[in-house]
Parts: sequence; structure tokens; C-alpha cells
Amino acid sequence: MTLPHLIQDTPLKAVELCALCKQPSKHRCGGCETVTYCSGEHQKEHWIQHRDTCKAYKILTNDKIGRYGVAMRTLEPGECILTEFPVVIGPKPHTYVMCLGCYASIDGSTLCSSCGWPVCGPGCEAAPCHANAECPVFKNARVRFQSVENCMDACPQLNCVTPLRLLLAKESNPERWESEVRIMQNHNEERRKTPLWENNQINIVEYLRGACKLADRFDEELIHTACGILEINCFEVHCSNGSTVQGLYPQTAIMSHSCVPNTSHCIVTSEENRLFLRTTVKIEKGSEIYTTYTHTLSPTFLRRSFLKKYKFFDCSCPRCSDPTELGTHMSTMKCHKCDLGLILSSDPLDPLAQWKCTHCEFSTPGSAIERVFSVIQDELDQLECVLLGEEAVEKREALWRKYRSVLHPKHAFLMTLRFSLSQLYGHAEGYLLDDLPDILLERKIEICKDILSVADVIEPGLSRLRE
Repeated sequence: MTLPHLIQDTPLKAVELCALCKQPSKHRCGGCETVTYCSGEHQKEHWIQHRDTCKAYKILTNDKIGRYGVAMRTLEPGECILTEFPVVIGPKPHTYVMCLGCYASIDGSTLCSSCGWPVCGPGCEAAPCHANAECPVFKNARVRFQSVENCMDACPQLNCVTPLRLLLAKESNPERWESEVRIMQNHNEERRKTPLWENNQINIVEYLRGACKLADRFDEELIHTACGILEINCFEVHCSNGSTVQGLYPQTAIMSHSCVPNTSHCIVTSEENRLFLRTTVKIEKGSEIYTTYTHTLSPTFLRRSFLKKYKFFDCSCPRCSDPTELGTHMSTMKCHKCDLGLILSSDPLDPLAQWKCTHCEFSTPGSAIERVFSVIQDELDQLECVLLGEEAVEKREALWRKYRSVLHPKHAFLMTLRFSLSQLYGHAEGYLLDDLPDILLERKIEICKDILSVADVIEPGLSRLRE
């Protein structure tokens, strides 16, 4: 963090003492507004002591949500609240075969000459994230990587890599583990009742303690705790090679969730995966700072289901509580029994609640809506394999046409398709900007306007959705 500017206290504010010389002062640190200085020179001299505590937010705790952050001062849109490097970076659970140095997707035929696990080549073999972490463990235990038949299938053997890296980070940097990581939520008691716990027991706990010969270093509960910390708190990291991995950023993870966040983060892979958390809107002093743990371009049912299953809480934010999703209608369906009706949930916080038409007597149970949403989501997921070229545009347009008579024009599924199309028109082969006819240019403009109208509500201000 760089040295903040000094701000002048108002004349009516009580005089405080300079943090260095203890003389009366009217200049306040612009970073946190909690300490004062008589001059810029004394601020510079004191900076080495103040730097680690100079934050634009403070951490509070309550029984409902645990730790959370509130603004220490009024924060303007675009301010950087914090920046931090990850405790650990590594493969996500159930990922495909990837290089353990750069995380590129590979077929598993090239293996590290030291440990026998997948890498791209000598350069990635020597990458510190691999060479200084799991590589010597696997080498000493003589455990070899067993590849899957299809390199794009989930590879359970890689599930142990990131938890192992976190456990090794505990040993190499015990100070950060104690001050930042150990106190993070792991939800062990709730997770113990899920199938994932048993999966972790076999693929991670028993594998590390047995095959990898680490029973004398890490007990079962500690390994499960490491798994829980990662599962509950990690952020996705998008690599320049197209792969997605997970990273643990303890300070950012403190911030509460909202389906309408007031911050946005970016992770700069070229700066050792450094994370920057910035405000998207003005946050008044004392107000809570929110990030989001799910995709904002998802309907309420899927957002809440994801948060309950993987983060172990029920979201009841204003957006989730409103059947119209704050007027965006991102969960709304069209009624097939009448011409003008819209089908809305009678209680969006209850997944089993009836969905009713606004114009006729038609109603249907939440379980029926869940099945419809699951089918559409599956079709959207299949499109993720079609990323480029004319086919990418045409398949998305076809799916949009298929469901436009079923879903509200601004339904989350249709907005997801339109967001992809806004990126593809002008960039996809066959649809380059210079080649687009007027009708498709107008189509791109129309799509972008629709996205912005929704972004104004669910990701207002300087959000990434609006970029």
C-alpha cells in the first residue's frame, strides 16, 4: 500500500494528537481517517508502524454471519479497498487434467521428471508453486499420477493438490496461518453430513495420510478443515491460458455476500495472482461492504440453491426476497395459459412455494419450476464447450429463440445468452465487426442496452458486468 494523502479536519472537529510527536494536529490519514499527523513528514516517519493497520474498512463480528467488513470512512466509486496475494493457488475440485505449474489443460502425457505428476515441460516443472510444494511430497512417497482415459473428464487424483498446498503453507508460513487462515469458516459440522465429506475422506484425507505418507504431519481433522476453508472461501482465478483454478484470499473472503454487491474484484495473474478489491458505488461510512459469492446473472432459485449447498447459508438479501428481483424479472416466466400473464414465485425464499400467474388462475409448484430451470441450465452449460466461431453465435441465438416465448425478456437465462452474444458479435469468426451488416450491428446495440439496464440494478456503478 502506498502512503495515503493527508486530509484537513473540519474546524469543528476536536483536536487530536499527532501519532508520532503527540502534538495537536488537524491533518488526518486519508487512507483510514483514524490517525492524525501534524505534518506530512511525521506521517512518512510513522508509516512503517501504521501501514499494516491503515485500512479503509474495519472487521466486525456477529452471531449470524461471523466476521464482516464495514467502511471506516465514506468510500467513493472505484476506490481500492484492499489488495492481497493468495495464501495458495491450485486446481479446483473435480477439474480436468492440467499442468501443475501453469494450469493449462494437457493430456497428461508429459510428467514431471522428479515426481511424475502432470506438467507442460521443464519450465512448469520448476515453477515454485509445484517444485516447492507437492513435488517433493509426491517424490518422497513415490506416488505416481494415474491419468484418466479422457483428459477432459474430472480427474479425482488432482483433488488433493490444493489442500496439500494449503497444509504445506501452514508449515512454511505459520504466522499467516494463525492470523488469517485458521479463523476462516470451514463449516466442518455441516459438511460432515454431506456426500462431499466422504469423497474428501477417500480422495484427499486417506490419500495424503496413506499413499503420500503424511500421517505424522497432518491429522484427519486438520485435512478436512483445510478442505472446508478452501471450499467455503476460495475465489475463481482465470488464467491467461483459459483455465480456471481457485485461490484463497483471506481478507477479501471476510466481506459479506450480497446478490447486489457494492464491490468488484479483479485478480492480476501477471502480478503473482494479486487481488484488487474496489468499490463499484459510493459506500457511506459505517455501511457494510459486500462482495458476491455467486454469479449475478443467475435466477434467484439457482443462486440460493448454490449458496445453501456450497456456502451453507440461506440468502435473504433484498433481491432474493423480491419475486421480481428488484424489478428486473430475472426469474420470471411467461404464462402459457393467457397472453399477458407473468408467473412469479409467491415466496422466493421458499423453493417449494407456488408460482402464480399475475393475470389468470394458473399456478404451479416450485418443484416444477426447478425442473424447467434445470433443463435450461443444462443446455446453457453445454454451450460452454462452443466458445468461438460461427457455431458459437448460431447456437446461442437458437437457444434464445427457443425460450423467448417461455421466459421473461430479461430472465437471467436469456440475459446470460445475450451477454455471450454481446462479446461474440464483432469478435467471432464470421461475425467480425467490420463484416457485420447493419441489422446485426443494431442487434448488438440492442443486446448491450438490455444488459446495461439489468446491470444498473444487479451490479450498479463501476462493475465488471458494465465494462
